[in-house]
Amino acid sequence: MGRFDGRVALVTGSARGIGFGTASRFAEEGASVAILDLDEAAATEAAGRLPGQSIGIGCDVADADSVATAVARVVEALGGLHILVNNAGVTRDNLLFKMTEDDWDTVMSVHLRGAFLMSRVAQQHFVAQKYGKIVNTSSTSALGNRGQANYSAAKMGLQGFTRTLAIELGPLGVNVNAVAPGFIATDMTDATATRLGLDVEEFRRLSAEHNPVRRVGGPEDIAAAVTFLCSDEASYITGQTLYVDGGSTLV
Repeated sequence: MGRFDGRVALVTGSARGIGFGTASRFAEEGASVAILDLDEAAATEAAGRLPGQSIGIGCDVADADSVATAVARVVEALGGLHILVNNAGVTRDNLLFKMTEDDWDTVMSVHLRGAFLMSRVAQQHFVAQKYGKIVNTSSTSALGNRGQANYSAAKMGLQGFTRTLAIELGPLGVNVNAVAPGFIATDMTDATATRLGLDVEEFRRLSAEHNPVRRVGGPEDIAAAVTFLCSDEASYITGQTLYVDGGSTLV
């Protein structure tokens, strides 16, 4: 038996990267999984690579109607909803004097508005059944990172959002936590290397040198943390942000 037998997990932004790694771990441990992504074709293709019952759905997490429709489709297709992972994210990096209003608004809309809209709809189901798990994806960038005023603000905002939802929803059977990844080897960080004019492998090596465990993380590292926080083993943990960064925030 898996830890998530009989559970339905919904992971946003999960057609690839950390999101797909997390969706895969849920599926491997027995959950029925909904992959949500802006691109429905990519979501459907990713869902087809998971074991067990899964569905891929196109969704703009910053649009209330799109979110409501997507969650309704998940519940109808998979028979319920027990776990929400707010993982969808984008970057629009730039120094403050170069950052446009669109750069700021886009990042805030996807990360903060998206987590708000998804959680608001999901909690209706969670409260009715007196059971639910929400995990929000923050970042070590929440502590400040040059060229990421928008991203850093959004990721720290998610930590405040997490703590507040934990207070509000805890008495109703819902645990709310966050994970804050450090450097994770994904297409997104590879794109950062390209933008900086660095070889991808060299970029990863340099990043590994800046944490105590001397390696970069992979999506599976974040998936392990998320699935633990969504398990019944973690039922006494809520309102917390777990930094999964190889110890980089220590140095």
